[in-house]
Amino acid sequence: MTIYWKNQLKKHLTHHVMQECLKYAKSAKQFKKDAVIYVNDCMQKYRYILSENVGTSFRDDFKPYFTPKQMLELGVFEGKYLNDCIFEFPKNWFAKALKNGKLSPEKPNPEVNRFKAKSRLSLKEWKKRKWIPCHKNDMDVRGWFQWFCRYYLGRRMVDIDNIQINRWKSFKRHYAQVEKNAKNNLKKRVKQRQALLQWSYNCFI
Repeated sequence: MTIYWKNQLKKHLTHHVMQECLKYAKSAKQFKKDAVIYVNDCMQKYRYILSENVGTSFRDDFKPYFTPKQMLELGVFEGKYLNDCIFEFPKNWFAKALKNGKLSPEKPNPEVNRFKAKSRLSLKEWKKRKWIPCHKNDMDVRGWFQWFCRYYLGRRMVDIDNIQINRWKSFKRHYAQVEKNAKNNLKKRVKQRQALLQWSYNCFI
């Protein structure tokens, strides 16, 4: 049955399919140090091993404000980022987000974003701007948030982690801009606030 729903995720992704898939997805308790994680989604098929327990042993200079679960529940990437990857991560990362309409399986929908601002470019455009890897054998072909989800889960790959943490650090300039120009006014700089959320910075300053 699980194989059937995995195939459905890749072929015919809908709200109903995601609901059914979550019945067979793993609970948070199944993700522990030394666990083998199998990736089998629309873009990748490989496996990796968790070096740490979920949400622990982050590098001292990497302090994300939100967890992946919180980000998905608040509304990110127009609800259309990891919907075919729910067998890779704990089911509770997706359950509330799906129930509350924060995921959009059929097509990107800016209205599900926390700040209702358009927040994503096409995958083709991301590759063109070299924001994500361009080869199918690269580890995190969907970019920073996919890396963050895997890092939070407990995967550690020093070279890749260094690159992505440095990218996260460089995004802090947007936090400084919002703090300077729109502090305590959530109606101002909504696109920038949405971007902060999608990079796990405090977007509610």
